[in-house]
Amino acid sequence: MAFRIALSGLDAASTDLEVTGNNIANASTVGFKESRAEFADIYANSLSDVSSTVSGSGVRVTGVSQQFGQGSIDFTANNLDLALNGEGFFVTQSENGDRSFTRAGSFSVDRDGYVVNHTQSRLQVFPPVDPAGTLFNTGTTTDLNLPVVSGDPGATSAVISTVNLDAAEPVPGTPFNAAVFPPLAGSYNHSTATTIYDSLGASHTMSMYYVKEAANPNQWSAYTFVDNANVPALDGSPEADLRFDTSGLLISGAGDVDATGQVTMSAFTPAVGAAPITGMTFDYSNATQFGAGFAVNELTQNGFTSGTLSGVDVDANGVVFARFTNGRSEALGKVALAHFNNEQGLRQAGDTSWVESFASGDAQLGEAGSAGIGVIQSGALENSNVDIAQQLVNLITAQRNFQANAQVITTADAITQTVINIR
Repeated sequence: MAFRIALSGLDAASTDLEVTGNNIANASTVGFKESRAEFADIYANSLSDVSSTVSGSGVRVTGVSQQFGQGSIDFTANNLDLALNGEGFFVTQSENGDRSFTRAGSFSVDRDGYVVNHTQSRLQVFPPVDPAGTLFNTGTTTDLNLPVVSGDPGATSAVISTVNLDAAEPVPGTPFNAAVFPPLAGSYNHSTATTIYDSLGASHTMSMYYVKEAANPNQWSAYTFVDNANVPALDGSPEADLRFDTSGLLISGAGDVDATGQVTMSAFTPAVGAAPITGMTFDYSNATQFGAGFAVNELTQNGFTSGTLSGVDVDANGVVFARFTNGRSEALGKVALAHFNNEQGLRQAGDTSWVESFASGDAQLGEAGSAGIGVIQSGALENSNVDIAQQLVNLITAQRNFQANAQVITTADAITQTVINIR
């Protein structure tokens, strides 16, 4: 009986050594979660047994449970390296539709633009409803794919021009001639310039000249040129009239300025092959005429050319933004995260990944930072949660257990030999 009990002890100690050895071997594996061997005693009881006389029948392995404690986080230079700080798993899917879950967030881009892990399984995201990244369809997931270009260019349709026109400026001595470009020196007070875009994404220089009018000290004329041609205001005049009150603020609804401080320009075609730009507006609502020097506080426009992908960013909520060379950014999706009622019931699938099982329950998909799910750190990786010092202690303990059970077998064998040798 002692021999059989000791054999069960050897088997248990051997399993403990295997589990500890596997933990130590994966101490540097990204996203690895350590395991723990668990045991229970064995008793063979009968109705006639008295508890005080039952010696026990040994030990058995009840299971090897995974410990999903948080691993330390190391920072990297790759924005597609993702670390989870808190509960949850990244969701990946193979090309044949098999879904798995992992804490190893070392992702890269394959030749088709898909974001994949080292097994070529694709990272799953919630698709965006709008490119600004404020709303996502959390009812479904899709493969994260990085576009090569940002899409079609956008023609300029709105310009914001926030300037201060010096109230003390004199009236120019030379009349402004909108048919001449560049304008004659001394025919204007100040000028600004910016780049606008046509429907083909081609860039054009837009120049604006500000002229103080002699008839009214609080009135200025703004002349607009695209490349070398004057762009008239909507009423056909070559300039837009800007009128200010005695406080130096723009008078909305006066001159060419509408009630919202906008000036609408006539339609024009900036280049051969490009579509005409119609209804382009200038926002002068915050323009002023104070007794200070000329200043340009804001000069922006909403057009853009096509651009190629220049980088990818992932925020703490898992929103993936693509950055393009034209200065624009676009939300590609929100990283889908999974959590389980019983994560220890997950079945290990190798390659630092798990698949759901009956014991774990179905995966519950959610967003980073929501209830029961951690946040995402981009440019970082979660290390293994193995504590080497503790594992070495476990290793020594398992070794001593093995040696002690081996000694029981040796002793039992010696007793057996003694019994055999009785005459």
